[in-house]
Amino acid sequence: MNLALLYHLTRQDLVDRYAGSILGAAWTFIMPLVNILIFTLVFSRIMGMRLGELGVELGQYSYSVYLVIGVLAWNLFANTLSRVTHVYHDKAAIIGKVNISLFFLPLYILLSELVIYVIANGFFLIFLFSIGFEFSWHWLWWPLILVVQQTLAYSIGLIFATLSVFIRDIKQFVGVLTQLWFWLTPIVYVITILPENWKPLFILNPFYHVVNALRDALMLQTVPSLLPLISIMLIALIMLLAGMQLGRRLERDIRDFI
Repeated sequence: MNLALLYHLTRQDLVDRYAGSILGAAWTFIMPLVNILIFTLVFSRIMGMRLGELGVELGQYSYSVYLVIGVLAWNLFANTLSRVTHVYHDKAAIIGKVNISLFFLPLYILLSELVIYVIANGFFLIFLFSIGFEFSWHWLWWPLILVVQQTLAYSIGLIFATLSVFIRDIKQFVGVLTQLWFWLTPIVYVITILPENWKPLFILNPFYHVVNALRDALMLQTVPSLLPLISIMLIALIMLLAGMQLGRRLERDIRDFI
């Protein structure tokens, strides 16, 4: 894929998010900041939840740190998955006019969503340092975990993108899937509040392992469990290859239907 075109699509995607608004691109910074303030002030000070069982001594901010790590990662994952699923419909005009690879076209979504994620986490890091966190080399696991997470989102989205051309219900299905997936992952709650016989179900949930790895590295400052991440990455790569193979077989039909 042409890098200049990829840059243009990414830049245009960021611009189009708030096109027509008075503050324009400033919303790219305002929205993440507002979310961080809500999570850190409302959930910590008003709800007063504690995560002492995780061994984190952050007082009233324990739950905020726990929550923000999970929510920001989930937003990146779910937005990527959902938008990649719709990409052929959103960019139908380009697909019809430009000889562009259908398999690499969604890369601009990965970059665009990553920009938003980095901005939000910039504010989050400022907050962490303000409450006494110090930099830990364990944070270097952060980008590697995100690679696993986004490879999974991209591979699933690519398969759904192909299917959505022929099955219009895929769009609604992905909406339901992400909603259920969110609540089946301990993002806003702690897994210890669930009945013991429910916990084995989380082993089959890949995002459970991803968010746990992020919390281990960023919050607990320990080495995350690598075996689940390696397994998820292998599964994601297999799905990615399968999605690309499916797309190649149906590429002509995709361009005709779009």
